[in-house]
Formats: sequence, C-alpha cells, structure tokens
Amino acid sequence: MSKVILVTGASSGIGKYTALQLIREGHIVYGAARRTEKMQDIVSAGGHALALDITDAEQAKAIVRQIIDAEGRIDVLFNNAGYAVYGAVETVSMADAQKQFDVNIFGLANITKEVIPYMRQQKRGKIINTSSMGGKIYTPLGAWYHATKHALEGWSDCLRLELKPFGIDVVIIEPGGIKTEFGDVMYEPMVERSKGTPYESMSNLLSKATKDMYDKEGALSPPKVIADLVSKAIRAKKPKTRYVAGKFAKPMLFMRKWLGDRAFDKIIMNQVK
Repeated sequence: MSKVILVTGASSGIGKYTALQLIREGHIVYGAARRTEKMQDIVSAGGHALALDITDAEQAKAIVRQIIDAEGRIDVLFNNAGYAVYGAVETVSMADAQKQFDVNIFGLANITKEVIPYMRQQKRGKIINTSSMGGKIYTPLGAWYHATKHALEGWSDCLRLELKPFGIDVVIIEPGGIKTEFGDVMYEPMVERSKGTPYESMSNLLSKATKDMYDKEGALSPPKVIADLVSKAIRAKKPKTRYVAGKFAKPMLFMRKWLGDRAFDKIIMNQVK
C-alpha cells in the first residue's frame, strides 16, 4: 500500500537516495531540505520538494500542514537531516556546539512534534530517526557530534514508549560508514579549528584518515544499504526498534559492547597515530 512519507535532509546522501527509492516503490514522497535546487531529481521522479530549515519551528509547522492539506495524512516521517561538528571540546565554539544540537536534536524534535498529533489521530504511523553507530561508540574530536547521537538514541527510546499506545512505531537507524558528503562537511572545519592549537597534529591525522577512507573505492558503503533498511522498516508490520548497516557498524558496535573502555580506547586511538 502506498504511504505518504516525509523525508528530511533529502537534498543529498542518504536522504536523497532513500527518497528516490521510496518513489520508485510507489510511495508519495515529500523531500524537505534547505537546498530545494538539489532536490529537482526528486521532483522529476514524481516526488515533491519542500524548503525547510529544520531549526525553524514555524517552517516545520507549515510544511506538515501543507502535506496534510494535500494528502490528508502523513504515514511515515524519516528524520534524516543532520551533520557533524568535529574538533576538540576546547576549540569548538559554544555557538557551533549549540548549532550542532539545534540541527541534530532540537530541529528533529521540531518536525516530529508537528507530525505526532496527526499520526495519533490516525492511530498509526512510523517515525524513523537516523542515528549512527556514533550513537553507541565514540571517536576523538567528536564530542559534540557523538553527544547529539547518544542523545537521539535515548530520546527515541523514550518516544517509542510514549507513542506505542497510539499505534505509532519509533525506529532508530544506525548507519556505519556511508559514502556521502558527510566527510567533507566534517573534516575541513575540524582542521581549521585546530590550527595553532595542541590538537593540530591529532586533527590532521584524523582528517587524513577520513579523507583517505572517503576517497578509497569500496572503503565505505553506498547510501542504498540505508535506503533498503528504511524501506524494510516501512514495510514491516512490526518493525525492529533498531536497524544497523554500513561499513564498520556491526563490528564496532560489537567491540563497544563487549570490550572494556580501555581496550576500546586503544582500538580507536590506533586510527590517529
């Protein structure tokens, strides 16, 4: 059965690929992002493109109302908008840290809070949140990013319990290494922040390792592996609470669960030597 689906962060990467795949599967898909010019392929494929700054509560309210007016319902919200602020805690400004939370947590909450009342009235719906393997593990210079993803894990778990009585499922997606623009957005500002600081060497090593990984053929998984998980969760009558896929995700989560902190620290820090 065709679903009405809202996908945030649909202008690139996982969001765009997933939106296009869901259109091909016969769903009514609304892609939302700041860069509407980057979503014209979604429109050409038969979907819709809406301008949305996820941190703007009034915009969130307006686009949800627009979809309800046009379709009468929203069956699935795929919360995928997000990015990563990397840099030492000492060097990342509080303004940048605040923005990280504004997008990855509070912006996600804006759109979710607008969708919930309609799903509750429908007595059905699915809210799918893109977390990360970074919601369970940690890396050097990633304190603010990991903080948002750890927060999203707990936030989603609480939301799942709150909405279960109303027939609404809450699902967490935990991607591993995926070939998107994520690395470019992450490592260039990180290097700039570290210049002339005690963290410059560590930052340069992490940046090189990240860039090499993104440049190497086959080192990362394609966005399709996450789009397939989202599609699977949408089709499932009783979806899992969490889905994991992408390079490094399952082994890293396994090591984090079963190794002690010191052993895991050593494994992670070996990557920036």
